[in-house]
Amino acid sequence: MSRTMRLKPNELVDEWPDGPASDAIGEVARVFAGNLRRAIGSRSIRNAAEACGVNHATLIGILDGRAWPDMETIAKLERGLDAALWPGHVTRT
Repeated sequence: MSRTMRLKPNELVDEWPDGPASDAIGEVARVFAGNLRRAIGSRSIRNAAEACGVNHATLIGILDGRAWPDMETIAKLERGLDAALWPGHVTRT
């Protein structure tokens, strides 16, 4: 079974990463990337990636909105950076 094609995060947000997005899923990705950027802080991308056990290109792809992180990557990033990166849940109206 083939994978369904989907838009990249930065294709869901008109002004990535400064948005906001009109698409709810794009907004989650945008906020996640912002949380990641803040958690990395003054560290280099390579240093942060090494601390998390991920490839630096993975971090760049997420920050640029060109890649969707999977659950394993999210867990590694949160543990490696000692930060909650996933945006809080919002009640839908």
